[in-house]
Amino acid sequence: MTGKLVVIGAGMASGRALEHILETRAGDWEITLFNAEPRGNYNRLMLSPVLSGERTYEEIVTHGDAWYRRNGITCRFGERVTAIDRERRIVVGERGEVPYDKLILGTGSDPFIPPLAGNDLDGVISYRDLEDTNRMIRAAASPEARAVVIGGGLLGLEAAAGMRMRGMEVTVVHIMGHLMERQLDESAAYLLQKALSERGIRILCSARSEEILGSDGRVRALRLDDGTELACDLLVMAAGIRPNTSLASAAGLEVNRGVVVDDHMVTSDPDILALGECVEHDGAVFGLVAPLYDQAHVVAATLADESRRFVRKDVAAKLKVTGCDLYSAGDFAAGEGREEIVFRDPGRGVYKRLVLSDSRIIGIVLYGDTADGPWFHRLMKDRADISGVRETVIFGPAHQAGMAGDPLAAIAALPPEAEICGCNGVCKGDVVSAIKSGAGTIPLIRTATKASASCGSCTGLVEKLLKSSLGDVYAAEKETMCACTPLTHEDVRRLIVSRGLKSMPAVMQECGWKTSCGCSSCRPALNFYLLAAWPLEYQDDPQSRFVNERNHANIQKDGTYSVVPRMWGGITTPAELRAIADAAETYGVSMVKVTGGQRIDLLGVEKADLPRIWADLNAAGLVSGHAYSKGLRTVKTCVGSEFCRFGTQDSTGLGIKLEKLLWGSWTPHKVKLAVSGCPRNCAEATCKDIGIICVDSGYEIGVAGAAGMELKETEPLAKVATEAEALEIAAAFVQLYRENARYLYRPYKWVGKVGLDWVRTKVVEDTASRKALAERFEISQSVYRKDPWAEHTAEETRERWDVMTDLTQETEA
Repeated sequence: MTGKLVVIGAGMASGRALEHILETRAGDWEITLFNAEPRGNYNRLMLSPVLSGERTYEEIVTHGDAWYRRNGITCRFGERVTAIDRERRIVVGERGEVPYDKLILGTGSDPFIPPLAGNDLDGVISYRDLEDTNRMIRAAASPEARAVVIGGGLLGLEAAAGMRMRGMEVTVVHIMGHLMERQLDESAAYLLQKALSERGIRILCSARSEEILGSDGRVRALRLDDGTELACDLLVMAAGIRPNTSLASAAGLEVNRGVVVDDHMVTSDPDILALGECVEHDGAVFGLVAPLYDQAHVVAATLADESRRFVRKDVAAKLKVTGCDLYSAGDFAAGEGREEIVFRDPGRGVYKRLVLSDSRIIGIVLYGDTADGPWFHRLMKDRADISGVRETVIFGPAHQAGMAGDPLAAIAALPPEAEICGCNGVCKGDVVSAIKSGAGTIPLIRTATKASASCGSCTGLVEKLLKSSLGDVYAAEKETMCACTPLTHEDVRRLIVSRGLKSMPAVMQECGWKTSCGCSSCRPALNFYLLAAWPLEYQDDPQSRFVNERNHANIQKDGTYSVVPRMWGGITTPAELRAIADAAETYGVSMVKVTGGQRIDLLGVEKADLPRIWADLNAAGLVSGHAYSKGLRTVKTCVGSEFCRFGTQDSTGLGIKLEKLLWGSWTPHKVKLAVSGCPRNCAEATCKDIGIICVDSGYEIGVAGAAGMELKETEPLAKVATEAEALEIAAAFVQLYRENARYLYRPYKWVGKVGLDWVRTKVVEDTASRKALAERFEISQSVYRKDPWAEHTAEETRERWDVMTDLTQETEA
């Protein structure tokens, strides 16, 4: 029998627990997930790269809407839980009650806000979630913006570095004598402070904050106890966290510093489990992700009636600031009976320190070169006696193996059990095994092992393992356009616009192409990017198109072509059908096929006959169906309210309007639409790039579906009341896709990368943005909304076509 499982909190720990539950006993539970944030699980460890601009929010989403939908999880996002009724086993949310058989608390932690006067002023924020990150990004967009960060720990420094990379003037105020005092000794902290200062971040240690000053209800400065005033437009509190236990306390659960759990992650109530930053286990609370993921394993095992216990482990700390590499683990304080081994390289800014007790490593501090960190950590966890290598241990495993000087030696010398990814407990042997099984890229290794999937600080180690395992076969992963350039598709698109590059030679010259005229990979992409950026100025280059687009028909395996005339919304007439039948007979068509897009395909046309068959079809009013193009293919419709007794709107009429609006447009990949007249969905609108379902109140618009090599349901974009709104949103969506997607990315793949929330903001919620996109689309369509067949039907064009056919047919076939 299926039990009711309720989870409170959609953070990283509960998200990992859900993954394990679904992997092992998915059918056992009907799952409801509450989250106070209006979204699901994302990688909070990677908020600092989002803040700095190195990543987007969409790139750090762990579980998107499709994942929850696919796994049948009822999501109550943006809804706070107000109470837990243990007697009735009910969770009380802001929008209603939900019963449970088992309950998981994953309420996380709250930021510690120092009790300073003025801490409630506008512009005083913490740094815990996406909203905080977005506020910092918005603040950084203001000219000459200034920020003060209270706290020189991991989180505070990541916030400071991210805002500085956005151009803000940033000061860090830290009450202790050196940065990250819990993770670093004074020498390593000196190197870190020096590196951050060189980036333009002002660091004030041994500085005590006294009062936050404001003006008209908004922060204007932080005053220190020595009277110094630090002017700021934004003040970020990063002074630590505390477990969020308020809900558990109100429910009468045992709470100390955190919600008290046993080795099986069970609270004082046997039907309630807890995990993550809100819990206390054996007197300890937790802020790093590695133990949280271990807790997730235990929670899933407990719910499956399996015996698994949570055991605390030593974990290493790493800083996610680009260019500042540090690694810290264990106890590195000086003390009686302890000795240390120190290595310094001032020229390279390298500092390494091992703290020993009884010839065993008990503490590690590395700065500038952290590659040997996992090896030292393994020695520490194994309590290995290093007396035999005491004089050389600081030089790492490569020296011990006689491979010093080889940049991959350290990783090669690690034993299989050496930990590579501390967050997910992945050892070298796991990664090497995945590589041997075919995981030859970092994304594939993430999928197979979860290494580098959390904080990302082990990505360099994973890449070194790939290099050492695969040798010259491995190519570092930067998805460049092609071998002609080291630039990515995104780089090139930005440069085309920012530098006003309006021809292919201009792009190749200004962007430093390594070849004289590009290749078959980059030329089609450049041709599209220039078309999309400069529709009125750039002249399409047919020779930079694929053979089907050059010939306006689909080449078949025998060298003949398939010709598909357009049928607006799938509607035709007897006269058009007669013209199609006559053309089929005249040109010896091998097969007449009704397509899935409600059109008629004429297969087996010789290349020399293409202009002639087009001329005959044109004469009957038929134009190209663009079945060959990276552009609009079809708009599939049902008969809708005009004939069907279930139809709620004129789906056929709307489909025709959409097709006449969008036809001829060039896009990064093909685009297919459908309009269904009612939720019975006869036009299969829920698996298209854009699908519209007509309902009594108007139109429900979905996007990013797929029904090819990948099968994917559309994601809901908007509900609108009028045809005019539906048409404008469709045009805006296509234009946003044209302007931003990588060439040969279908809409579902592009939306998966940038995120539906961003798309919805641009084409639905921001009406000015929507209007501007639709207007830019119409400007482009003023050039490209035309029939390419008509250009080749004149007699003189046919003669040139015959000559071209003789020269190229053998190559293209």
